Amino acid sequence: QVQLVESGGASVQAGGSLRLSCAMSGYTNTRYCMAWFRQTPGKEREGVAAIWTAESGRTYYTDSVKGRFTISHDNAKNTLYLQMTNLEPEDTAPYSCAAHRRLADCYSGLWFDQRQYNYWGQGTQVTVSS
Repeated sequence: QVQLVESGGASVQAGGSLRLSCAMSGYTNTRYCMAWFRQTPGKEREGVAAIWTAESGRTYYTDSVKGRFTISHDNAKNTLYLQMTNLEPEDTAPYSCAAHRRLADCYSGLWFDQRQYNYWGQGTQVTVSS
């Protein structure tokens, strides 16, 4: 089993920065595709960014966060990060991390599909005020 625990959510003003963390415990001795998702009221859960946890893992981003958010993973700490800069009110949402076991890279055409992931954290709230 795998457990994911997020932290780092907060309230900030537009233009500010935050770093979210997602600590993984349990069966970590393999490779995962890990991702951050968010869900705003009235919308489906949206894939924000993803990364394969190998040293050479590619990163994937939804268009609205490219150039502003950076996803990374620390294998030694089994922790996923999302560095968010130049935050906008539209970024306001609960953010959840997710994972599914992948011995190869994340599916480039499916990384944003929540149905790919079978492990989920509880979420951390990000609120951006204008």
